[in-house]
Amino acid sequence: MTARAQGTRRGGRRQMRSERAGGKKHGRGLPNPVYTRLKNPYTPIEQFSVDHIEAIHTTSLTILEEIGIRVLNDEARTIFKDAGADVDESTLHVRLDRDMLLAAISTAPREVKLHSRNPARDVTIGGPNVAVATVGGPPNISDMDGGRRPGTLADFANLARLAQSFDVVHVLGPMVEPMDLEPSVRHLDSTLAMLTLTEKIPFVYSRGREAVADAVEMIRISRGLTQDALEREPSCFTVVNANSPLQLDVPMSKGVIDFARMGQLMILTPFTLAGAMAPVSLAGALAQQNAEALSGICLAQLTNPGCPVAYGGFTSNVDMKSGAPAFGTPEYVKAAFATGQLARRYGLPWRSSNVNASNAPDAQSAYESQMALWGALMGGAQFIMHGAGWLEGGLTASYEKFIIDVEMLQGFAKLFQPEPCDDGALGLDAIREVGPGGHYFGAAHTLERYETAFHEPLLADWRNYENWQEDGARDATWRANRIYKETLANFEAPALDPGVRQELEEFVAKRRAAGGADLES
Repeated sequence: MTARAQGTRRGGRRQMRSERAGGKKHGRGLPNPVYTRLKNPYTPIEQFSVDHIEAIHTTSLTILEEIGIRVLNDEARTIFKDAGADVDESTLHVRLDRDMLLAAISTAPREVKLHSRNPARDVTIGGPNVAVATVGGPPNISDMDGGRRPGTLADFANLARLAQSFDVVHVLGPMVEPMDLEPSVRHLDSTLAMLTLTEKIPFVYSRGREAVADAVEMIRISRGLTQDALEREPSCFTVVNANSPLQLDVPMSKGVIDFARMGQLMILTPFTLAGAMAPVSLAGALAQQNAEALSGICLAQLTNPGCPVAYGGFTSNVDMKSGAPAFGTPEYVKAAFATGQLARRYGLPWRSSNVNASNAPDAQSAYESQMALWGALMGGAQFIMHGAGWLEGGLTASYEKFIIDVEMLQGFAKLFQPEPCDDGALGLDAIREVGPGGHYFGAAHTLERYETAFHEPLLADWRNYENWQEDGARDATWRANRIYKETLANFEAPALDPGVRQELEEFVAKRRAAGGADLES
């Protein structure tokens, strides 16, 4: 994160420590490399044997060949049919030959580079690289002061400011729905906020071709590129959710096609909840997830071979007593481990999520999110959606949870850093100096290293009980509330060429005057 955001901690020694942790030495506003370029050094945890992964793979292909997927969009069915798929126009079912499917998927790139208007903020999806996005799309916003309420454009902009302020967040999700704006113009103001308040990679909703075209044109303007150049340099992404079980609806199909043609990243993510929209058994839910993901990725590659895509995994379970979605469960973690295995089998970068089902930024939200992050990152995920701010199973974006998540993400970022094991790190001279029964506080080895030896938290309070109580006995949620407010108060937007800003504002005004986008287009 930047020095401005880290400097919101309490003064004195604690503020000095947080400034060091935040990378002040890198200069005002410059990205901190510890957080900006995350690389996971660990071998992914695997849930299933190779034989079991092959069984899931084979079952997925059988699903697509024998049952098929319902495709509601005429153009998508035509693309499939022209490639040799069996298309039943009476049922809208598309059955995919496995050889054709696998040949199409093989054209997808193993890595995707997303380009920012600031090259220091470019993001690579794939390999050991890890990119983290904000929360995406809840209709509600919450904090300790105002409670749960409908999201607004002001809230959307504030979450964009927070995203820009913390380097461990690399990509913008759709954050929160600006419910105070008409749907036909919502994409214009939200895209303008993303492009003027941040340098992070923006998200574009697949909500009709006019809306997609508007947003991508604004992104082109912000980067000063020609259309051809933008297609060569992916600069945004979308998420397409299959309508589980086994269906691609009209707007999602259009989203796959549009992003493939524009050369921008499309993440195909089935919403497979075991016991509700997928079989109750984990292996069965994963076989269905895999079939749905592969069918959408196949459509993208048939539309434009070699276009950037990613495999999205979101398999979890439901509470069988109420039917409510559950997240951060052991089943969710196992599904994440297995999803990584499947994505690697096809050579595709893959997306997971930081999710929880708690209704408040409390202990449940933290431990469920920690479980979800552990499953994603230790399973080898390269793109983390909903990385900061998700609450209530995705119905609410929380300011306090955003800060709690940043705390956890920074911990993982530190975990990913290499640990030296040279003569200095082994500390034999220090052990000789201190000897039996001594302590290391005053040792030369300690004095040389103490300022940077350990990770400095953003949120945690490590004082003893008496000092904590004397200072008001504030818990982590209260501290997160304070940090988010101080971060916003100290926010400075990144520089943007005045001519570019004017062109963006004029484009928005023109499209708004024309009535915005036809979301049915």
